Amino acid sequence: MDSIDVQDFQLTYEDELGREIHGLITRPGDAEGLLPTVIVVHGFKGFLKWGFFPELQKRLALSGFVSVAFNLSGSGVGEDMENFTDDDGFFASTPSRDVEDLECVRLFLENAELPNVDPTRLALLGHSRGGGTVLLHAERDGRYFGVVTWSSVGATLRFPDEVLANWRRDGQVEVPNARTGQVHRIGVGWLDDAEENADELDIEAACSRSTTPTLVVHGTEDGTVPFDDAERLVAAFSPGVARLERIEGAGHTFGAVHPFQGTTEALERAFAATLGFLGACAGAPERD
Repeated sequence: MDSIDVQDFQLTYEDELGREIHGLITRPGDAEGLLPTVIVVHGFKGFLKWGFFPELQKRLALSGFVSVAFNLSGSGVGEDMENFTDDDGFFASTPSRDVEDLECVRLFLENAELPNVDPTRLALLGHSRGGGTVLLHAERDGRYFGVVTWSSVGATLRFPDEVLANWRRDGQVEVPNARTGQVHRIGVGWLDDAEENADELDIEAACSRSTTPTLVVHGTEDGTVPFDDAERLVAAFSPGVARLERIEGAGHTFGAVHPFQGTTEALERAFAATLGFLGACAGAPERD
């Protein structure tokens, strides 16, 4: 097994004009029959073609999985799946809408009868804020064979009090993008959602109720989401449900950058731990 096949897809919300989800399905090139399928969710200011994600999608496929990666409708990334051209979508983003997008993709996989996609064997993988999204969704749905988080946030509302006060006063918050030089804006709807639905968006509480096998992968030198978040998440689960893969000295993206410049030792550890865990949970799909 040394080739992959990639198919794009687009989902729309009929009751909300302009709200769209764009994604890619990556499968082994010589795949036969139904395969365990992993839904991949990016984080804040991320997108499915950022840095390590294409390599992750390829490795999943070469290990016998179908990978389904998509851009959240509030990612700010347009139809080309890699450039920030959807300011309105970014402005309208909320934590609950992220979870809703994930459910939309799950329903698509369940009903579309896609080649090689086994809708009865689905797993989730989320990076950073996407980690929080998959943890929330996995607890609500409960039908996934496994969940993996990379550098996951431990809480939905993580902003300093001063930022929250200014956000409420101005009706928006500006988010600079150091890579592109753009300044994005998020509306106060994000803050309203996080505060009004605090119980439903409590990530640690969701973990405490979850029974889905979970792997929490986190670097000890993560400057964006402290390693303490990972320890608290694992501690929130019932004994034996989750385990922590500690990657010594690694940062938030395990040394990967965008555009992707190749793998790193830390990223290889994340790949190995992830593929091993998912393979064990799915019953070790065959690989050449």
